[in-house]
Amino acid sequence: MAKKRTVLQKQIIKWFWISFGGFIAFTVLFFFMIARGWIGYMPPVADLENPINKYASQIVSADMQIMGTYSQQKENRIYVNYQGLSPSIVQALIATEDVRFREHSGIDVYALVRAVVKYVFAGQKSGGSTITQQLAKQLYTEHATTAIERAFQKPIEWVIAVQLERFYTKEEIINMYLNKYDFLYNAVGIQTACWVYFGKLPKDVSIEEAATLIGMCKNSAYYNPLKRVERTQGRRNVVLDLMCNNHYLSRAACDSLKALPLVTRYHRVDYKEGVAPYFREYLRMMMTAKKPNRKEYPTWNKYKFADDSLAWETNPLYGWCHKNKKSDGSHYDIYTDGLKIYTTIDSRMQNYADQAVSEHVSGYLQAAFFREKANSPTSPYSHNLSQTDLEKIMNRAMKQSERYRLLKQEDISDQQIRAIFNTPQEMQIYSPLGLKDTIMSPIDSIRYMKTILRTGFMAMDIHSGAVKAYVGGVDYKYFQYDMVSLGKRQVGSTIKPFLYSLAMESGFTPCNEVMHVEQTLYDDLGRPYTPKNTVKAHINEMVTLRWGLQNSDNWVTAYLMKELSPRAFKRKLIEAYGFSEPIDAVPALCLGPCEVSIKEMVSGYSAFSNGGMRVEPLFVTQIEDKNGNIIATFTPQLHQVITENAAYKMLSMLRSVMDGGTGVGMRSRQGITAPMGGKTGTTQNNSDAWFMGFTPSLVGGCWVGGDDRDIHFNSMSEGQGARAALPVMGIFLKKVFADASLGYSPAESFSVPGKYGDPCSNSDSENEEEIDLSPAMLDDLFN
Repeated sequence: MAKKRTVLQKQIIKWFWISFGGFIAFTVLFFFMIARGWIGYMPPVADLENPINKYASQIVSADMQIMGTYSQQKENRIYVNYQGLSPSIVQALIATEDVRFREHSGIDVYALVRAVVKYVFAGQKSGGSTITQQLAKQLYTEHATTAIERAFQKPIEWVIAVQLERFYTKEEIINMYLNKYDFLYNAVGIQTACWVYFGKLPKDVSIEEAATLIGMCKNSAYYNPLKRVERTQGRRNVVLDLMCNNHYLSRAACDSLKALPLVTRYHRVDYKEGVAPYFREYLRMMMTAKKPNRKEYPTWNKYKFADDSLAWETNPLYGWCHKNKKSDGSHYDIYTDGLKIYTTIDSRMQNYADQAVSEHVSGYLQAAFFREKANSPTSPYSHNLSQTDLEKIMNRAMKQSERYRLLKQEDISDQQIRAIFNTPQEMQIYSPLGLKDTIMSPIDSIRYMKTILRTGFMAMDIHSGAVKAYVGGVDYKYFQYDMVSLGKRQVGSTIKPFLYSLAMESGFTPCNEVMHVEQTLYDDLGRPYTPKNTVKAHINEMVTLRWGLQNSDNWVTAYLMKELSPRAFKRKLIEAYGFSEPIDAVPALCLGPCEVSIKEMVSGYSAFSNGGMRVEPLFVTQIEDKNGNIIATFTPQLHQVITENAAYKMLSMLRSVMDGGTGVGMRSRQGITAPMGGKTGTTQNNSDAWFMGFTPSLVGGCWVGGDDRDIHFNSMSEGQGARAALPVMGIFLKKVFADASLGYSPAESFSVPGKYGDPCSNSDSENEEEIDLSPAMLDDLFN
């Protein structure tokens, strides 16, 4: 009997070791097959060596503020290295998620056994996953729908975790984990999360802020610091206790931090918000532009193809992503390569420009426009418009709307669509004071939105071309068409200085006199053109060219066009000042019927205070890759477009415009005493209001008008350039001069070489001494 028991015991022991050995062999084989990718998904070595390859690119201002990002949807991740993390973030993560992180090689056996024992014997769930395992799950594991599916995923994650530990240091694994985690609200990665919730960089967050963010790693939706403050604060305090238990904090420090309220400073991540959204969108379009293909441009847009082709060849920023390649041979991608794009925008000056537009256009001017159109049956269009014309315009606007397009896709008849558009319904509409709840028909909402005035403003350094402020409209959320670079409108009298500069190069001086009489010009077909004139002074008397520009006199301007030629003027505008086609070489060109962008106008006016050198707008200074390596630099592009002599003659005349001509409102109404040159402009029926102006260091331009040319003020009291556009520049300059940190002073003077001290002379003196053309000196010279 004892012998049989002994044999049975030996059999049991034998089968135990056979089973145990088989289990070990099966386990080894199982994990070997996982590692080889025969079971489940095992990422290739290349992926393991570069597991996170999608980082948002950052747009950085000249004063080192983050303006925004370019990213793929749900991938707004900004790269930050381990050295850029606050020690509190790392300590909180290790104390909370993996206390033996520094000791294991991807799998914490002790924590794993503990978790199994607690679950089997006590029914309690206890986290056994290491930070590396959690990273493996984030990187490569899809969401499991059942417990069985999740059970099969676990061993795969173990293998991946071990592989990650082979390829990376502990610091790199922590860095990847924090860069990968999604903290909600488009805050992917720790850097974006620190900004979204606290407005800080990761290296600057406090201990309690670090504990809040790490607490979210358990479940961002459940521990949401914006919606579930009390619950999230409790989770934060758990993290602080764990930091104390692991000797990262003293008990006294822990208790004091736990007593603090949970305070966040939420910053919404939205491409429609942030610093200079119009600028950021234009920059995105520029950098991602492809080489122009003639087949992709309609026949009616041939000039656009020509402009883009020229930009591709001459502008290094245009199409930069498709012109430059990474070390692996692929082109750069601003959405995934984690670039840092350093722009010329100054966030403070941008803020002042936004405020100037808001105060004058959205505030004062918009209210005046509402009052004027309040009782007009054709509002917001001109009172000269017939009801028939108005109905045609509104019908066209209806068919261009997104609502109409979606209804047509559902095969709804035109009659039904029209009924829908005429049926009042609850909606929110834009107003300068914020969104407004109302009941209105869709067609009336379209008409209402037409009453909102449009605008554009740009300011840049007059010597380097560095664009300091860029406002493409009143509100990017609701009006996304960029009126600085993309929109073009008739420029009116702001074109006159360009004609005068051609005259100065042709031997004229500001002191040349002409008879102030009506002028008739003839085009190539012999048709007469006689411009009207609003200036009634000194008719049939001799006046100077200075007086003509100072008072924006059309007859003096027409006289110069007659003496020169429309063809020569057109050539000057395109070849020298950088204007783009179409421009018609007709006699009326001297009064500005051509459509030009604010960007082109600002660049053109830079020549008048720059010794005849026109500077191209400079948007970006350098680009870095995600590792901080400089991969591109950009420098100013200057063109000598008029002679120095002509430029300083123009400077003297344009200063006269500001000191006693159509731009004098800058002095009398805006209170700007700084030396300035400039010119106002107003097109027919007040459809376009312009102001171009410059100081010794800055040049800027502003346009104000309606969405359509038939939307305008009825009278010049508010519709002319001096009242609608000039104040924007004035308000902007007041704010800039008041901010000493910017370095711009109203006491700065224009420096003019001594040989050009007498603008009425065509001879170059040998005296090179620089003089200041102050208002007092101008009075002595010309009065």
